[in-house]
Amino acid sequence: MRNPFSRSALGAAAVAGTIALSWLLAGPSRAAEDAVIIPPPAMDAKAADGIQTAVVAGGCFWGVQGVFQHTAGVLNAVSGYAGGAKKTAEYEMVSTGTTGHAESVEIKFDPKQISYGKILQIFFSVAHDPTQLDRQGPDTGTQYRSEIFTLNDEQKKIADAYIVQLKAAGVYKKPIVTKVGTLEGFFPAEAYHQDYLTRHPNQPYIAHYDIPKIRNLKTIFADTYVEKPTLVSSAKATD
Repeated sequence: MRNPFSRSALGAAAVAGTIALSWLLAGPSRAAEDAVIIPPPAMDAKAADGIQTAVVAGGCFWGVQGVFQHTAGVLNAVSGYAGGAKKTAEYEMVSTGTTGHAESVEIKFDPKQISYGKILQIFFSVAHDPTQLDRQGPDTGTQYRSEIFTLNDEQKKIADAYIVQLKAAGVYKKPIVTKVGTLEGFFPAEAYHQDYLTRHPNQPYIAHYDIPKIRNLKTIFADTYVEKPTLVSSAKATD
């Protein structure tokens, strides 16, 4: 049976944010996956000058973007596509699961305020469940896979080492399936996907699966959480 809370089931009306909140109240009682408290990475990057970039994929980009928009030190977080070609970086095509793309988020951050390793800790802890293979919650397909797209050798070493560390720590009940790949290109998603969580907090999918992630961020990473999100529409980060 199709899950009525999956994005495919919500369809165009959900994308427009027009479904009534009453539908949410009649839905399942269990919301997003529980957050997992995990140790910080033993290997991390040193603070450096200039804006840096991280790209991660962890299911629907609405929630992942929302988490990092509420994270101190993040100057911009953009929903988009990574893992495939530019010509197929379009929502309807990516949704077929045949393009190689994953719904991803490009994070511009100040390494003097937040480290690359801290971003990964938040990614693994509250932004998604790294034990779900080619899916996240109600969404299934390779476009919803868990993957870290690295921009350089240092990021790859940190990501690989952190996954090994988390596996050894046994903090998850199931094996971590997160991939680590080299970023070949990041392509921003359509405008209506940007800042989606903030613009549609009462949309059933957002309220059920993604708002709890923001609450978990505030609870587990209180020293990193910021109440006012940094939105794409107002971000000052530059390439």
